[in-house]
Amino acid sequence: MTAPVLPQEILLAEPRGFCAGVDRAIEIVEKALAKFGRPIYVRHEIVHNTYVVNDLKERGAIFIEELDDVPPGATLVFSAHGVSQAIQREAERRGFQIFDATCPLVTKVHVEVAKLHKEGYEFIMIGHKGHPEVEGTMGQLDSGIHLVEDVADVARIQPGQTDKLAVVTQTTLSVDDAAEITDAVVARFPLIKKPKMQDICYATQNRQDAVKVMSPQVDIVIVVGSPTSSNSNRLREVAKKLGTESYMVDNADELKPEWF
Repeated sequence: MTAPVLPQEILLAEPRGFCAGVDRAIEIVEKALAKFGRPIYVRHEIVHNTYVVNDLKERGAIFIEELDDVPPGATLVFSAHGVSQAIQREAERRGFQIFDATCPLVTKVHVEVAKLHKEGYEFIMIGHKGHPEVEGTMGQLDSGIHLVEDVADVARIQPGQTDKLAVVTQTTLSVDDAAEITDAVVARFPLIKKPKMQDICYATQNRQDAVKVMSPQVDIVIVVGSPTSSNSNRLREVAKKLGTESYMVDNADELKPEWF
């Protein structure tokens, strides 16, 4: 049997690995475990990374989706993706000891939404339906925030008024896709207010830029990340759009010889 031909050169993207917001969230859970002991309850996966989540489970973290699954008096950590105002209020009402690991860049979006809402603005949010970050941001308001996932959605939305509209985005989107959708939003609502700085995380953009630089130089791109991770999926898509075959794996066991 002929041995598979291995690649002669492997390029490593720079930057790579976790962003500062993810490192911070993991550290918060680790410190809570060290100070209060197991179990520590975490609403939603602290980050969308199977390795990290499984490691924290072994150390005593319990990941939940519903507050009903958290016993009275327990320590609760909110994930890096952030939570809605309703979840925040309910957790406080139940008397949990709360640690907020929301990424500061997500918090920036929440603060902007709250500030402009007081000034009478409605919002168009660019993001993926069902993603916990999107649910958390949209949950900052009871109404007046409209989700668009693609350019086609822009034509369908019907805000209550157009005098005061602002746009916000999920922080882990494809930079190129977000720009295309934002252009469509601006074309339909020319006076819409855009953020002073884009909402997409600088770490997300830097990693996508690194893939853009590398893709033309290689035969295949392997993204090491979990299927539930928006960032990991976007990196794979960036390479594929540039015409480079790309795959995503959670661990080395998922690598397939035929790819090489």
